[in-house]
Amino acid sequence: MAQAQPIVGVYLSDSLDLDALYGDAIRAIAEDVILLHPAQVERPEAVRFAICWLPAADAFEPYPHLALAMSIGAGVDALMNHPGLDPAVRIARVRDPHQADLMAGFAVHEILHHEREFETLARQAHTANWHPLPMRAPASRCVAVLGHGTMGRAVVQAVAALGFTVRVACSRPPAAPVAGVHYETGPTAIDAAASGADYLINVLPLTADTHDVLDGALFERLAKGAWLIQIGRGEHLVERDLLAALAEGTLAGASLDVFREEPLPAAHPFWLDPRLRITPHIASDSLPQVVSEQVVETARALRDGGDMALVVDRDRGY
Repeated sequence: MAQAQPIVGVYLSDSLDLDALYGDAIRAIAEDVILLHPAQVERPEAVRFAICWLPAADAFEPYPHLALAMSIGAGVDALMNHPGLDPAVRIARVRDPHQADLMAGFAVHEILHHEREFETLARQAHTANWHPLPMRAPASRCVAVLGHGTMGRAVVQAVAALGFTVRVACSRPPAAPVAGVHYETGPTAIDAAASGADYLINVLPLTADTHDVLDGALFERLAKGAWLIQIGRGEHLVERDLLAALAEGTLAGASLDVFREEPLPAAHPFWLDPRLRITPHIASDSLPQVVSEQVVETARALRDGGDMALVVDRDRGY
């Protein structure tokens, strides 16, 4: 049997050593998929694909025959909006089911942390104060989830399994709806799902339509004193509107894992607000073994003319 012709790719990231993260795993499973640092590339015209994480503005310029740019994460907005990436270059992303489970775990943790008042219980424990707090039936609390992709569906399943009333906003009726969950679709879906909700979880992709979607008008639709869980993209949130909603009591607080500027600057007012739970973009992550396997699968499909299941629709943005 003839040996497969190697396909050459390049790592493109200004902030991560992608070879240190994935190189050993890729080399262990695929001798025919060769990935190089830009400094190692002797023939730029031979490079067919790139593995990316926040590539520099000029990162793609040296590679005239580039056909694919693949994000190591679920979000592709940095590639969709990249000024140096030719529109003819296909974009792919990792779809890690474990990443979705991690995201779902983070979301339900934040709901329960607030709903069961674990912050108050922790303070009581520090003073040896034995004082049980009242509880509410989960079904009496409405959770609105924005988004029903791989991440969103996992979040919806996890929240519904705990007995909460769940409403979901998605662009079109889902192919695999979660039993017992109410779905809103179409242009008014987000407003309809959020109306009267006690919790709002954002797991939308970042597109032209969802930029700044978490604004004052949406917060006003929620139940008074609702809680926001922001695990989508930083550009979804209008930060000044969040601060205003907190000041007015429209929101009781928020769990924020993603930000417009990361790392979140030390002088940012979010750090000082006790109503905000700040985490450093750790709601979930792609596991290295899964990333490596999907990189190899996608690179081989590109070379062989096969089905590249991880390629995104540029028009939809996901």
